Amino acid sequence: MNSQSTALGNHQTQPQFFGHPVGLYVCFLTEMWERFSFYGMKYLLLLYLTKYHLFSDAGGLDVLGSYAGLVYAMPVIGGMLADRYLGMRKAVTFGAILLCLGHLGLAYEGFQAYVENDVVVQDTGAIQVFYFSLALIIMGVGFLKPNISTIVGQLYGKDDARRDSGFTIFYMGINTGSFIATLLVTYIGEKFGWGWGFGLAGIGMVLGLIVFLAGQKYLYGYAEPNDPVRLKQKVFAFVDREWLIYLATIPALFVVWQLVQYNPIVHSALLGLSFLVLAGVIWFMVTQCNKEERDRMLVLIILTFSTVVFWALFEQSASSMTLFADRVMDRTVFGFETTAGQYGALNPLFIITLAPIFAWLWVALNKRKLEPSTPVKFALGIMQAGLGFGALVIGAQFPNEAGLVSAGWMVLAYMLHTMGELCLSPVGLSAVTKLAVHKVVGVMMGAWFLATAYSELLATQLAKLAAIETPSGEVADVGAALAAYTELFTFLCYFGIAAGIFMLVISPLLKKRMHGIQ
Repeated sequence: MNSQSTALGNHQTQPQFFGHPVGLYVCFLTEMWERFSFYGMKYLLLLYLTKYHLFSDAGGLDVLGSYAGLVYAMPVIGGMLADRYLGMRKAVTFGAILLCLGHLGLAYEGFQAYVENDVVVQDTGAIQVFYFSLALIIMGVGFLKPNISTIVGQLYGKDDARRDSGFTIFYMGINTGSFIATLLVTYIGEKFGWGWGFGLAGIGMVLGLIVFLAGQKYLYGYAEPNDPVRLKQKVFAFVDREWLIYLATIPALFVVWQLVQYNPIVHSALLGLSFLVLAGVIWFMVTQCNKEERDRMLVLIILTFSTVVFWALFEQSASSMTLFADRVMDRTVFGFETTAGQYGALNPLFIITLAPIFAWLWVALNKRKLEPSTPVKFALGIMQAGLGFGALVIGAQFPNEAGLVSAGWMVLAYMLHTMGELCLSPVGLSAVTKLAVHKVVGVMMGAWFLATAYSELLATQLAKLAAIETPSGEVADVGAALAAYTELFTFLCYFGIAAGIFMLVISPLLKKRMHGIQ
């Protein structure tokens, strides 16, 4: 019997807290601590590699790109395993355990790299521990990330009017965790020791796991496996299907461990997979769809390609923008010296403050029949990503006596980027569910995340255009570094604005081919 039908409670009889199921707050706190650990280490990663282990900019960016690309691709597999076999609760628990191990592994620094006779001497053992820890995090995110959101949806009935507000509360948990972590973890890591920062991120994930384990009774069976009997069937010697999945993670970990170290392989694999998926989708459109379905699928493909442009610009935050903040920006604010990684907290801060305004704006415009179509929103999002780099280019024209740029320009850049995100990101997944033919919604959702994963790799490749030699971990010529970043940001500014204008020009055609889908 399907376990969902034997849940211990139903949606109406669950204990409530502030008008929502208690299980929502279990998921809220679990995801908040997961994001605390994830974002805390994300903005430390490149600085740690270039300043402590003395990686070149290009080398550090390759590691960041491989990690980010894999961490966004893996949830496609984790979501499938949870849907077909494990159920969301078991997948989230297993993912959280892997994340705890990975984050705590990052706390091992090894010795500080140094230069001897013009050769960089690194602690290769510590670096391999670092790579393996990243592999654990990648696998952990794959199991946890797609399934915690699904649990939230399961806690509400199909027609429950509270569902949207429940996801809003959950979304605030994501941004609260990332805001606090990026301020705190990066400061501790840069000021008191990298291991302390990574360790603090790991402690956050342990707290998230404890919250989830303690609160499982409030999930009322809605996150259980669809077929628990099948899951317990012996499939190999004395190993049942559930443990076979867990054990299969071990060789997968070793594969990911190696992939993190070889960016070109990850890049080629994601690019090749993307072309295969695209070819399959085109074949399906040509052979299985009527004209209306084909038009909608074509629009979805174009929108998906446009997100690659947006996220490749937006995700400069953890790469070129963080290096810019570290090397050529005056980070003293009201007499307090901030760290470069802390500026990543501006994105969740602006989401928390601006999201309600955007939600109100779309409703108000809709009432007046002035709300932009989905393609126009995408165009506005991409243009604002480009304009964000325009703010940094302008700021670079007014350095202080030490040749450093005011932090205010970085704040403006993040505000523009976040406004762009609020135009594009919330409507993106909704567009997939509305425009995709029902039979291939899952495939198109996977393609959407695959595009995001590839954009992470592309972002680091773009950031390498401003790679600077820092043999001792510090910039020797601030003026030359500022010129390199200004050249990169100028290109990104023009590219983003041009791509946005192109989307704006073709938006009437795209809207027509959506055949009434809003």
